[in-house]
Amino acid sequence: MKIAIIGTGITKFGEHWDKNLSDLAFEAGIKAMYDAGTSSKDIGSIYLGNMSAGRFTGQDHLGAFIADKIGVTIPSTRVEGACASGALALRCGINSILAGESDVVLVGGAEKMTDVSTSNVTTGLIGAGDEEWEGEVGATFPSLYALMIQRYIHEYNVKKEYISYSAVKNHYHASMNSYAQYPKEITLDMVMNSTMVSNPLTLFDCSPITDGAAAVIIANEKEAKKYTDSPVWITASTQAQDTLALHNRASLTTLNATVTAGKKALEQSNKTIKDIDLCEVHDCFTIAEIMAIEDLGFYEKGKGAIATYNKETTLNQGDVTINSSGGLKACGHPVGATGIKQIVEITEQLKGTCGKRQVNDAEIGMTHNVGGSGATAVVHVLEK
Repeated sequence: MKIAIIGTGITKFGEHWDKNLSDLAFEAGIKAMYDAGTSSKDIGSIYLGNMSAGRFTGQDHLGAFIADKIGVTIPSTRVEGACASGALALRCGINSILAGESDVVLVGGAEKMTDVSTSNVTTGLIGAGDEEWEGEVGATFPSLYALMIQRYIHEYNVKKEYISYSAVKNHYHASMNSYAQYPKEITLDMVMNSTMVSNPLTLFDCSPITDGAAAVIIANEKEAKKYTDSPVWITASTQAQDTLALHNRASLTTLNATVTAGKKALEQSNKTIKDIDLCEVHDCFTIAEIMAIEDLGFYEKGKGAIATYNKETTLNQGDVTINSSGGLKACGHPVGATGIKQIVEITEQLKGTCGKRQVNDAEIGMTHNVGGSGATAVVHVLEK
């Protein structure tokens, strides 16, 4: 059975002091339904990706919460998988269609993160790691990824500047993205000389704290043809796991879950990595992007950083464009929404509606969404 994306919706990413979680989720969902030409009565079920609404906003039971706001009584379910919650919600929606439970599904992701202190956000996010071995001893995600970048530099003798250039590139892409949190360019000197967060990661190596939501409408082939003559097809949806704690991994410079999910996605879509024109990868930190493009197979291990520095992944400069949206780094990272934002970006690129940041001749795109430090990885392949 073929499954199509027939509508997309997204909010501005950033600090929304005048909107709550339901406002953001509702805005993205309504935009997606309007784009698809559907109404609430056409939707068979809802899946919402969210990591920490209970901690950040006090609101749990989000499935019922969102259904109530939209004014429907159809099955509505919250999906949680740390920062991979959005992509996992999409997998749930896909499986609902494959199982014959729904013909048309609304899939969203939302997070409201700026109403609590930075320390509360940091504490909440480390729940995506191993609380016993990491959280209780004071580890944070910047410190965990600092271990990764230190090991990467040591193993591959790579200059930190090459790794950090991914932030420069992503801000360049975000400067052309109206919904990005930081639509402005930066320099490599700004990254290298910004405030140290966890050595050697500086502030501009790290993705920000963000509010935002994104949504898509997906449908089976028969229903999709009722709404559009040019749907974007989901040709692969895969998920893989690794250890929760970083210290239990075989390597600090490879996310095995990414490797496995990426290989499965290419097999499922009957593609090779050279067929992929653009990819949204999970760049929660600059080193995360470099490892992702290597683990997915775009570059050999140890070669991704210099390729990025040489602008091979910059918009329309090489064989593949990485993070045309600006990535998590510059577009923003409302954790539950990120996986769906990636899908929205690839869908709009394949439809040719991205304006100045349009990837030339985009036919096939990939998304890569990670939970925690790599315990969960979800990969999707989309085609025109």
